[in-house]
Amino acid sequence: MSSSIPDDINSSPDATATVDPSTQKTIDTIREVASNIREASARMRDVVRAVHQSGAIDELATAVHEAVVAARDTTKEINETAKELKERGVIKDTAVNVEKTVVAARGIGETVKDTVQQIGESAPLTSEAAKLKSKKSHK
Repeated sequence: MSSSIPDDINSSPDATATVDPSTQKTIDTIREVASNIREASARMRDVVRAVHQSGAIDELATAVHEAVVAARDTTKEINETAKELKERGVIKDTAVNVEKTVVAARGIGETVKDTVQQIGESAPLTSEAAKLKSKKSHK
């Protein structure tokens, strides 16, 4: 594999110098990292070339384009439908009927509340009357 770095830079300037083991390990690690970077770059170039030649990028771009066009068309259709509903008064009528339903539901709620309260008020009297009758019948 060719490199754009000149060979004289790749070799150490003083190959005979003695280096302590820790420094030598760091040097070896750096060289290994550099080698891994060169290998990964070459693989990446190969993958990009293969993906480009396969047509996968074009397929993806076409699919995204089709999805955007479909979303645009759907948005236009929804907008047109909403305008038609508004022009026919359906939205206003719906809002009015919802309000009437809310008012009726509140009325029903008040009626139920009053009924429950009346039951609560009359239940003690009924309960007391039953107790008294029960005591009289046991005598």
